[in-house]
Amino acid sequence: MVRTLGALPRGLARAAGAAIGELAYYALGRLRSVGMRNLQLAFPEVQRQRRKQLLKELYRNLGYLLAEFCRMQHYTPEQASRFIRYEGLENYLRARDRGKGVLVLTGHLGAWELSSFYHSLMGYPMGMVIRRLDNPLVDRFVNRIRCLHGNRVLHKDDFARGLIASMRAGETVGILMDTNMTPPQGVFVPFFGTQACTASGMARVAARTGAAVVPGFLLWEKSEQRYVLHFGPELPVKCTGDAEADAVSNTAMFTSVIESYIRRYPEQWLWMHRRWKTRPAGEEGIY
Repeated sequence: MVRTLGALPRGLARAAGAAIGELAYYALGRLRSVGMRNLQLAFPEVQRQRRKQLLKELYRNLGYLLAEFCRMQHYTPEQASRFIRYEGLENYLRARDRGKGVLVLTGHLGAWELSSFYHSLMGYPMGMVIRRLDNPLVDRFVNRIRCLHGNRVLHKDDFARGLIASMRAGETVGILMDTNMTPPQGVFVPFFGTQACTASGMARVAARTGAAVVPGFLLWEKSEQRYVLHFGPELPVKCTGDAEADAVSNTAMFTSVIESYIRRYPEQWLWMHRRWKTRPAGEEGIY
């Protein structure tokens, strides 16, 4: 599939990806049910038909992302710049130039695989905190493409020391901070009005190292018919001297920023992930 989509012109590859996404929407009933449950939880005021439409649009966008991933190893800066532009790059550069490292706050929103690749393609390589894929061959193949232009991978099972070292070296690392966690790595903070167990590592590392935290999301802009890599202003990290309280407070703030982007682009977030799976003690399960 990768070779086939990668060989097609971009427009045809995206059309094929969208068709694959639509097929997946109808074929994967369990994931569709999780997506509808999450949308109901996040947007209780929205009609069921509209939630179904949002989920269908998400699958189409995932198909687009599949097509872009299959093709992106062939992109040059000139080619990619025809359908991707920056917004707020100065926010990233200002944070980088402080010299204490940059933590890019991001999530499974928009074209997350393409975002770090494009950033490296344009001369800004970065580290990425990711989970190892179950198939080692696929894991090596995917990481080879991710790292073609200087990016490097930090695996979740051994990232803490590497992340701190990266910040002390003034490097940039992106963290997908929108997945379900379990204590003690995760703390409970509000996400769409419901407590969600959320990784607190970014907050702890930022407080310990003085690294800048900058939101970064590559989103499809319908009005422009292209992707825009948004870098928001640096986020103020609270450091009161109470490390545990600060970790919870800063994690809650980071999560609220992710939520604000999802509310603007709800059809581009990965609703099929069981984000609220871990519950506070004594609370019933959501799924």
